[in-house]
Amino acid sequence: MFDVIAVGELLIDFLPAGINENGLSLFSSNPGGAPANVLAMLAKLGAKTAFVGKVGKDGFGQFLKATLDNAGIDTSNLLMSPSEMTTLAFVHLDEKGDRSFSFYRKHCADVSLDIGELNKNLLHTCRFLHFGAVSLTDEPSRTATLEAARIAKAAGAIISYDPNYRPALWNDEKEAREYMLKAVEYADLVKVSEEELFLLTEGTEFSGAADKLLAIGPSVIFVTSGEKGSYVFTKTCYANHGGYNVKAVDTTGAGDSFVGAMLWQLKDMSLEEISQICKQQWEKLLAFSNAAGAIVTTKKGAIPAMPDLDTINAFVKQGFNEK
Repeated sequence: MFDVIAVGELLIDFLPAGINENGLSLFSSNPGGAPANVLAMLAKLGAKTAFVGKVGKDGFGQFLKATLDNAGIDTSNLLMSPSEMTTLAFVHLDEKGDRSFSFYRKHCADVSLDIGELNKNLLHTCRFLHFGAVSLTDEPSRTATLEAARIAKAAGAIISYDPNYRPALWNDEKEAREYMLKAVEYADLVKVSEEELFLLTEGTEFSGAADKLLAIGPSVIFVTSGEKGSYVFTKTCYANHGGYNVKAVDTTGAGDSFVGAMLWQLKDMSLEEISQICKQQWEKLLAFSNAAGAIVTTKKGAIPAMPDLDTINAFVKQGFNEK
């Protein structure tokens, strides 16, 4: 039995790495893709994880598979396509470490995952299944991803979902909202950024917007809000944690490490037990997950920056300018 299985994209993040002697930008290749990042955080904390997705049978794909293998993530259902290339994303960082993306993804491997390639037996063997909306931007991966969530949920798994909005991958906001909201119907736990919360609900304040998402069916809504920390909303409870003051150099993977750390804390609970968590306990869970996210921002890259349990616990204990 796996603690968490994730379905979706696995790709190369090219991160800024200075300039060469001619004044031209240099980039370093880093393993990325939100679902894989979530699993890397979980695996770092000792959870049993597996990845479902597709990369190219090229040098980048081989590198990504080796990265997941080395992280202790099961890759028996990572397909390697001989006909499609591995997806590439170039990350652009501003002075605060916040990022934007340029994707090279048309006809690439991750969006070619087909429903017929899903291992249904595997999807019956997880406590949690996690997915994001990047794999919903095109077919056939859109149908395959939602079917994986349906199969796992029917088998009793708790479904975790992160819209992970990337404007460059959608035709427009209307299309993005339609499909990202469709996925909410499958989910028990939803993690959104502040921007995504208001995009999906067309709301302007946290509580009312979160209530709109809860009304669709999820039991828990997490909202991450950068320097302002994070929030959780259930049908009976609200809690927040103000986060930590750190010198961020790259926010890539911060939200994914938050999700991974949260799922690690919840992995032995039933959905009913999760729904009954009290405000004080949520505050502790948020403090731990915020710490994981904060630590990741202090280094470049996502998977290479994931902290272990001792590091997170020490960070929480010392406070590190907790807000």
